[in-house]
Amino acid sequence: MSEPTTTTTNAIASTPEGTAPPSTPTPVTEPRSLRVRIISSLGFAAIAIVGVAIVLYAWQLPPFGSAVETTENALVRGQVTIIGPQLSGYVFEVPVQDFQFVKAGDLLVRLDDRIYQQRLDQSLAQLAVQKAALANVVQQRNSAEATIKLRQAALADSQAQAQKSAADLRRNQALVSDGSVSQRELDVTRAANAQTIAAVAQAQASLEIARQDLQTVIVNRGSLEAAVASAEAAVQLARIDLSNTRILAPRDGQLGQIGVRLGAYVNSGAQLMALVPNQLWIIANMKETQMDSVRIGQPASFTVDALNHRKFTGRVQRISPATGSEFSLLQADNATGNFVKIAQRVPVRITVDPDQAESQRLRPGMSVVVSIDTSVTP
Repeated sequence: MSEPTTTTTNAIASTPEGTAPPSTPTPVTEPRSLRVRIISSLGFAAIAIVGVAIVLYAWQLPPFGSAVETTENALVRGQVTIIGPQLSGYVFEVPVQDFQFVKAGDLLVRLDDRIYQQRLDQSLAQLAVQKAALANVVQQRNSAEATIKLRQAALADSQAQAQKSAADLRRNQALVSDGSVSQRELDVTRAANAQTIAAVAQAQASLEIARQDLQTVIVNRGSLEAAVASAEAAVQLARIDLSNTRILAPRDGQLGQIGVRLGAYVNSGAQLMALVPNQLWIIANMKETQMDSVRIGQPASFTVDALNHRKFTGRVQRISPATGSEFSLLQADNATGNFVKIAQRVPVRITVDPDQAESQRLRPGMSVVVSIDTSVTP
């Protein structure tokens, strides 16, 4: 029986004696752990790249960019009116309370008005005196006009007497030559004529005096009319002072804290309370590097920190004519040699769109985050 042969046995048998048979090459395989490490490294690198891209996109850094300009330097603004008295006095009534809603014309504070009421009564009395004096001067004028008529009649009578005496004198002068009239009678006629001439002059002077008296009355009437007008103005001033003892709400709105109490003495111009109307807007202080594409009329949105970042919409209404630093009390002097460039802020006024839910909860002074869509062309 023959033994089975194998490939190795055949190779050994086919080789000469003393030589080793050729070895068969063994295939080299990559360890699995190395492949896992390479795949993990690539995964971490991809995650890192994605994270960096997300950060760059969130901060709008190159190569990413956005047409929406955003700032956190923004506040809600409103027309806060400081209420104060125009007069000094004791507080007689305070019918309102802190944070109360009021309407235009509602009574806020009433001062003690007794002194101002008496001043009004006094000015009314002075007005009555001046009106009586004016009525009296009207009567004086009527009397002066009647006196002028009397003086005119007296002058006419004197002139008539003068004409008669002059005619008598001419007749006697013609008759004295033939002896019909004595020299004595001629002298009497001459004296009577001179007397009537003097009477005419006296009547003319009296008439002129009466006319001057009338002119005096007319001038005095102008003075009294001015006095009446002054008294009427004094009455109006007294009424204004009396009305100013009642401090009324100038418009609809909500009151702040009441800073005055019943019985307190307040001076003119003292701060009693603040009134905040319903009209609100947003002031967003944008960096000057963000202002290139900002235009009036562009849509804007803002989130309010106090309302759990609730989002509202609005529009750019106005842009400040200068940066905020230009309106500061202390102007910066950049010529000192230690200049550091800082991006300036440009205030932008944004209106709040009406009829938005929860918009009535906005209050002046609240912090907001504003975003302006500069891709929209107004």
